[in-house]
Amino acid sequence: MRFAHLSDLHLGKRVCEFSMLEDQQYILEQVLALLDQDPVDGVLLAGDLYDKPVPPAEAVRLLDWFLTQLSLRQLPVFAISGNHDSAERIAFGSRLLASSRVWVSPVFQGAPEPISLEDRYGTVDVYLLPFLKPAAVRHVYPDQTIESYNDALACVLRHCAPDPSHRNLLLAHQFVAGAASCESEEPSVGGVDWVDAALFDSFDYVALGHLHSPQKVGRDTMRYCGTPLKYSFSEAHQSKSLTFVELGAKGDVTVTTAPLTPLRDLRELRGSYMELTDRRRYEGTPTGDYLHITLTDEQDVPDALARLRVIYPNLMRLDYDNLRTRTDNTVCAPEQTAQRSPLDYFADFYQLQNNQPLTPEQAAFCQQLIETIWKEEEA
Repeated sequence: MRFAHLSDLHLGKRVCEFSMLEDQQYILEQVLALLDQDPVDGVLLAGDLYDKPVPPAEAVRLLDWFLTQLSLRQLPVFAISGNHDSAERIAFGSRLLASSRVWVSPVFQGAPEPISLEDRYGTVDVYLLPFLKPAAVRHVYPDQTIESYNDALACVLRHCAPDPSHRNLLLAHQFVAGAASCESEEPSVGGVDWVDAALFDSFDYVALGHLHSPQKVGRDTMRYCGTPLKYSFSEAHQSKSLTFVELGAKGDVTVTTAPLTPLRDLRELRGSYMELTDRRRYEGTPTGDYLHITLTDEQDVPDALARLRVIYPNLMRLDYDNLRTRTDNTVCAPEQTAQRSPLDYFADFYQLQNNQPLTPEQAAFCQQLIETIWKEEEA
């Protein structure tokens, strides 16, 4: 039995105030094309379907369209809510959706019950475990000692007893210890929300969501598929993909991936203002991509963001990397200050802000400006 594993769609997300809805529609169309080209027996959506608990209407319409397209292809869909989702909103209409073979995790009320599928090798049991916090588990199991995320997951999975003769597949949306995170995810303080990978040993395949980088955790059959799109510049050098998992006979699990190509890539450029505006440099390059540009000019370029957006309309972020930004110098005032001129004070301030002294030309300009001001005050 073969499944496509997707997670962290984050429909409705904005990156640096740029709406990603058009890009998300494009990548979901690409996912559907891959499923038409290489059919599967079901689709796993491992949480964070939306970017916010109350998503914009456009994001709701996009998810509705995607689920409808999957249903028209007669594909069973298994979906859970993530930490960005409202579990109640995701669960709305779940019993009605189940009649169309779209199974959605309910609001947590106890250990999940399996959804059973059959093929020539026997039964595949699919378990839907939404994102859980310790408080939600304590509410259901008040007699249990639950002080951490790991305690919470351990408690739930103790009450979930997969049949060892079946092939068991779990959807979960948690941080699993040993996995690598990136800056587009919500950070945890001191790793308090990490859970032990050994908790999932009873499952033949664990379809994880939450972390945005595609990766395995401990074993090949416990995987984060990653986001279908790049949502931060820490992901600029990643390759996004659609993950496929095939369950043969018990113990026989094969994982493959197919590349996903975005409508607009997320890239980083670096150089001086003159280099980045040199027509010979950017001709033939995809200037419509989402960009983080780092300028290496020692002096700030006036209105650089607006001027660069003439060439790079989807410039999201602009930084400088120069002597001023690389060094954190502290300028101390000398003990004797009686004989210091206004220009001396300004020069100290300039060096404190820029980590480099005034040039002779700048000093001459400042001195002329000071003298002009004095003359105006004396008049």
